[in-house]
Amino acid sequence: MPDFLYGTAWKEDRTAALVELAIRTGFRAIDTANQRKHYFEAGVGEGLAAVYRAGIISREGLFLQTKFTYQRGQDHRLPYDPKASLKIQVAQSLASSLEHLATDHVDSFVLHGPSSGYEWTENDTEVWEAMRRERDSGRTRLLGVSNVSIEHLEQMAASGLELPAFVQNRCFARTGWDREVRAFCSERKITYQGFSLLTGNPEVMRHPPLLALAEKTNATPAQIVFAFARFVGMLPITGTSSAEHMQQDLASVGLTLPGEVVSAIESIVG
Repeated sequence: MPDFLYGTAWKEDRTAALVELAIRTGFRAIDTANQRKHYFEAGVGEGLAAVYRAGIISREGLFLQTKFTYQRGQDHRLPYDPKASLKIQVAQSLASSLEHLATDHVDSFVLHGPSSGYEWTENDTEVWEAMRRERDSGRTRLLGVSNVSIEHLEQMAASGLELPAFVQNRCFARTGWDREVRAFCSERKITYQGFSLLTGNPEVMRHPPLLALAEKTNATPAQIVFAFARFVGMLPITGTSSAEHMQQDLASVGLTLPGEVVSAIESIVG
């Protein structure tokens, strides 16, 4: 299991170079999606190919995660036939991802978001079962869901569906750092992946006690947030385009925080 994910959303023509830079810097887990609207997955594959050619690492040394995105979350550049059934769309999307990434499997395949913001639907169950078939065939090792509420997860559990290995959510301090979903995950040994930990929480990054702690420990505010995330059981995601910040973010893995500091950060609501 990785201890940090490098996120590749919104990188466009910089994607290949940034993926290569991230891996050269020390990241060993890459998060992408077959959603051309926000990701350039083929560019991720170009970055991977560059580090393979350079002998920096092999495919076996990397954790690769991609996603299936419903048509409503896509633009016109679809990775599947929009007229096909959902189960065929799942298979076509993952096949396209494997081609982009030049691999015969990914380590994690994630549903990019349920079809409804309010409930787990029959469409979601059809997609989830199709994703399970991809897992059982060996084209992915683990499954996840993203952008989900506690209601979605409780409905999955109540329906007797296999629960995901990963939940990936945007994480806001003002909602207790997604406390209810994190608790659900913790109880069921689901790994919670947190994104927008920095950009979604500008008030935290300016919080005087956090700034004081950063100065006292000779750390950056971002490093404090990432260390906090790990302490409360999150697998953090960073999407920085800065080589310096990549190094700093990775260095946060060795940072420990006193329990009272963690409690103080958890209590920040704005």
